[in-house]
Amino acid sequence: MGQTRMAWRRWSAIGAACLLAACQTLVPRAPVEAPPPRATTRAAPRAQPRVETNVTQDAQRNRVALLVPLSGGNAGVGQSIANATMLALLDTQNDRVRITNYDTATGAAAAAQRAIADGAQLILGPLLAEDARAVGPIAHAANVPVISFSNDTGVAGNGTYVMGYAPAQSIQRVVDFAKGRGVTTFAGLVPNGLYGERASTAFLRAVEGSGGQVVSLQTYGRTPGAIGAAANRLVAKAPYGAVLIADSGATAAAATPLVKKGSGASTRILGTELWNSDGALGSRAALTGAWFASVSDTLYRQYAGKYRARFASGPYRLSSLGYDAVLLTVRIARDWRVGTPFPESRLRDADGFSGIDGAFRFGRDGVAERALEVQEVHPGGATIVSPAPSGFGR
Repeated sequence: MGQTRMAWRRWSAIGAACLLAACQTLVPRAPVEAPPPRATTRAAPRAQPRVETNVTQDAQRNRVALLVPLSGGNAGVGQSIANATMLALLDTQNDRVRITNYDTATGAAAAAQRAIADGAQLILGPLLAEDARAVGPIAHAANVPVISFSNDTGVAGNGTYVMGYAPAQSIQRVVDFAKGRGVTTFAGLVPNGLYGERASTAFLRAVEGSGGQVVSLQTYGRTPGAIGAAANRLVAKAPYGAVLIADSGATAAAATPLVKKGSGASTRILGTELWNSDGALGSRAALTGAWFASVSDTLYRQYAGKYRARFASGPYRLSSLGYDAVLLTVRIARDWRVGTPFPESRLRDADGFSGIDGAFRFGRDGVAERALEVQEVHPGGATIVSPAPSGFGR
């Protein structure tokens, strides 16, 4: 094992130990989304994180911009990500990085221009794919890398990196797992739209690559009764060993009885990463025995407990992206001289990074490759049936 990998593992262990030691209370598998703002619970007096909303002259710290919606309809998730970056700076006790928040709800392009004019050498965010498309060219022209929280792989490239949970990886992982458990014939239900199109492509490639066969693939619109009609078309092609339902847990639970009625009770239902944010998954009896792949929740539960104690509300599940983006930045900042451009080549470290959501690394395409686990739904929650790898082998 080379010195780089050894250093990464030492850093990962230190970071995880810091988070685990700071939090004793576990929270449910998928904490609820944050309610309306409430009074913040203050931690014991200590050095405060360098998260600012107004820029002042500072020659001692690397300047990083956080672009998230802080007003409007997505303000809740944006503020949760901003809070997560604050916690990450506290946990790492970092004093070499200053993060300044910019509201993308008033215009993502304008927010990027302000951030770059203020001296930002790295942009974390934005959250939405359309905002990432607006920010990317502006940042690229200024030689400022962007680590977007979007899961739209289409925005990656030219200095923009996608850190969100890509559905293709989740589908690949659960299909491979199902094939390893003896499933050879597959069918799928996917919604119309960009997510469904990409899920369909990923599903067909995954099954073909595993040596299986797709018996039927049906699409449906977002109208009442549409998925039921698609399920009825699907069962006409029965039998098959497993059915991927590339939608929310609630939608999958509604379609499952129809699917199993026509194909048999032993048919395995497969889900996507969308299920990981469904706090009611364990109460959906129809999904008992279903498999889905996602990032690990092990450290997230502890982070959520600490977040709740500080902010008196539960975090949005996506907020872990903000936390992990700061861990990545802090790690690279150890060798990032203040006042110089962000060392973008370090983002493509083959050994990858480690955070709340487990191991990840950016490929040549700029998309985060993640180590995913497979969970099986049961009454009350889900259990891990195939753990996520701890890192990436050479």
